[in-house]
Amino acid sequence: MLKIFKADLHIHTCLSPCADLKMSPTTIAMKARESSIDILGICDHNSAENVPAVIEAAAEYEIRVLPGIEVTSLEEIHILALFDNVSSALHLQELIYKNLPGENDEEAFGMQVVVNKNDEVLHFNKKLLIGASTFTIDKVIHLIHDFNGIAIAAHIDRESFSLLGQLGFLPDNLELDALEISRRMSFEKAASQYDFPLPIIQSSDAHFPDDIGKGYTQFYMKEGTAKEIKMAFLNRKGRKILH
Repeated sequence: MLKIFKADLHIHTCLSPCADLKMSPTTIAMKARESSIDILGICDHNSAENVPAVIEAAAEYEIRVLPGIEVTSLEEIHILALFDNVSSALHLQELIYKNLPGENDEEAFGMQVVVNKNDEVLHFNKKLLIGASTFTIDKVIHLIHDFNGIAIAAHIDRESFSLLGQLGFLPDNLELDALEISRRMSFEKAASQYDFPLPIIQSSDAHFPDDIGKGYTQFYMKEGTAKEIKMAFLNRKGRKILH
């Protein structure tokens, strides 16, 4: 039976150096509940280390968490990678870590905190998560698909770290599954401004607790999985995006 799911597929945790340290698993889960979110995409910069903790914290509220990563390509383009299992996200993370130069400077960029489901600090990630990997955007997308994930170009309406901001156009050869607009742009404005052959979603890109759920997409599908979302992107078997 198909039903409506409210999804915010771009959430950062305290692992992202640019995110508020209050973005802990329990806070994210509680704020998502307050915003009636059914599906969360946890997409920290170049890492998925806090995904398992958020999955456990959100289970109490029956919120589905999709393991994800916001990957930064060599061209400094942000791509959301979303999966149905943690192992796929962690396998992608392993490859990114091997191709992510530099070390984090906490004073310059912020702390990168790895926590458990109870918000207790486990350790601090020392990699330069805010930096760019050595993977081209085409390679990033292929790696995501190799691990059965969906690839979404993040916040295309932003000038910085976006596909359009960095390249100025949408290359025909990119095998993206969808495009994301920020909460600052409406679906109506996106429809009038962009003429792309790919579906468009909206997310909050929340770095602070109160931003969770301020941008979201509603899907009509059977269950809250990346597989079903991809079917909605393709308008298959009744699955679809509701704007």
